[in-house]
Amino acid sequence: MSLPFQHFVADLTYDDLPDALLATLRRSFLDTMGVAAVASTTQMARIAVRGGRTMFGPTTESSARVLMNGTPLSAAGAAMAGGFTVDAVDAHDTTSPCKGHAGSAVFPALLALADASRIPLTGRDFAVFLAIGYEISYRAGLAQHATCTDYHTSGAWTAVGVATAAARMLQCTADQIRHAAGIGEYHGPRSQMMRCIDHPTMVRDGVGWGAPSGVVAAYLAREGFTGAPALTCEDAPEFWADLGQAWRTVEDTSYKPYPCCRWAHPSIDSVASLMATHGLTHDNIEAVDIKTFHNATRLAGHRPATVDEFAYGIAFPVATMIVRGQIGVQELAQDTLSDPEILRVSDKIRLIDDPHLTRISQGKRWAQVTIHTTDGRSFEDVARTPKGDSDLPLSDAEISDKFHLFADPVLGSAGATELAQLSSGFDKLDASGFARLLDLCLSAP
Repeated sequence: MSLPFQHFVADLTYDDLPDALLATLRRSFLDTMGVAAVASTTQMARIAVRGGRTMFGPTTESSARVLMNGTPLSAAGAAMAGGFTVDAVDAHDTTSPCKGHAGSAVFPALLALADASRIPLTGRDFAVFLAIGYEISYRAGLAQHATCTDYHTSGAWTAVGVATAAARMLQCTADQIRHAAGIGEYHGPRSQMMRCIDHPTMVRDGVGWGAPSGVVAAYLAREGFTGAPALTCEDAPEFWADLGQAWRTVEDTSYKPYPCCRWAHPSIDSVASLMATHGLTHDNIEAVDIKTFHNATRLAGHRPATVDEFAYGIAFPVATMIVRGQIGVQELAQDTLSDPEILRVSDKIRLIDDPHLTRISQGKRWAQVTIHTTDGRSFEDVARTPKGDSDLPLSDAEISDKFHLFADPVLGSAGATELAQLSSGFDKLDASGFARLLDLCLSAP
């Protein structure tokens, strides 16, 4: 008898996908492509493509273009370079219960496989593959967090979701799907997230290896390579009992308004509110106290030297919001890191490890901010969780605005508008329309 996840992956159809799930997948498609567009201009993305060209060139059977770049590589190489590309700007969709991200691995991997496919795909087909990739990733992530003491990057559990979705795309049998999950889990990157928090570099959230690990797992399973069981899928049944009836993808997916670690977001929201409410300007700031949960205090980041350190910081992003009133594309430029006024305010920010906020930040991210001014006043905000979480969701209009903020400068207004229209309704596209969407996603700007 097949296991619940095997049946789910092998038999899922478009008609099984509820409207709320399709709405989430459309939002994630739009949001991820906006992030990918601006991320394609980063040094991290360029390095990943160069490395992929050297190590993972195209093959006769497997040739796929890199997301927002167009370079032909193997499907695994395109998944790797695409994963690192999306992860280069920390603004992609997220899941609070798993403390990570699925779309940054699932989209680059499945778009690469779609490009490599010799069978024309429709948007309906791709919606099924995305639904599998997200749902299996989330449940594997929940199982891993519940059964493993270390905090692993998203690549560790998205490797399982990508492996199963890729196996379905490659028309694997139910038994091969089971082995693909096991191979993906075994070879996926069990990388420690707090290492990157403490020492921010381009390794980021591990999806640059989670995505290709899943792709390779599916190809190996199709050829008869064995790797079952995937412990996250088979040894934690409480996370799989309602698979196909309840959708973690709908319940747990959220979106980020700012291109930095989500742990910084409640503090950013708070200073933005305090500054506006009390008519403050950055030259009024004498000090800022941020009470937050323990792991967030390890972000610190008062004087980042690289954009990687910016992404995994609190103090400097908060100071950027205080000084510039936004954290957008311009704030991702290297010269932002040497802005003297942002540095002055950043140095005035104190991070306070608060035991109560640590206790209640299970699947949440709490922070409480107090601003002290040069004339001796203090303004205290209530404790907050970040805007964009499932309890304070971004609207469709806000996600659209974010997409255009990121994509228009890179793709041009006309190209970004076409991409937005097609990705926002991708599941309604016939084979011709979906091929056009692939071209927009997988071509160089």
